[in-house]
Amino acid sequence: MKIFMSVVLLVSLGGQAQRLQDVPPQDRAAIQAVISAQIEAFRKDDAVRAFSFAAPGIRQVFQTPERFIEMVKAGYAQIYRPLKLEFGPASRSLGTLQQVRQVVNLVGLDGKKAVAYYLMERQPDGSWKIAGVQLELLVDDRST
Repeated sequence: MKIFMSVVLLVSLGGQAQRLQDVPPQDRAAIQAVISAQIEAFRKDDAVRAFSFAAPGIRQVFQTPERFIEMVKAGYAQIYRPLKLEFGPASRSLGTLQQVRQVVNLVGLDGKKAVAYYLMERQPDGSWKIAGVQLELLVDDRST
């Protein structure tokens, strides 16, 4: 049996959608490429590149790549240095073409599993940026 524990929330993912709509394969591929590229930038400690994948709202909050990567290091270890990463489903609220929620299953270097819920925003130029991440650590309660 597993217990879910929420940790730091970058930006609220907003209310739960009443009805979900499939994400077209080309959007899903583009979204996964952005998330993968940001994680690769974290692996290389490339704060500037990692920050470049953040949506304008995130960039405004953190203002500098250095502040951004320090926040990720401190609160998102499984994202900062994943041992394993697997994409789950992507969905959007019916009628919302500009935002997608992408699920990512992760295992950190410490062996701890987590699920990351990425909020992705389509930009005016058609590209996708990361507008927030909610991370849930999966805690195995068999040891208690």
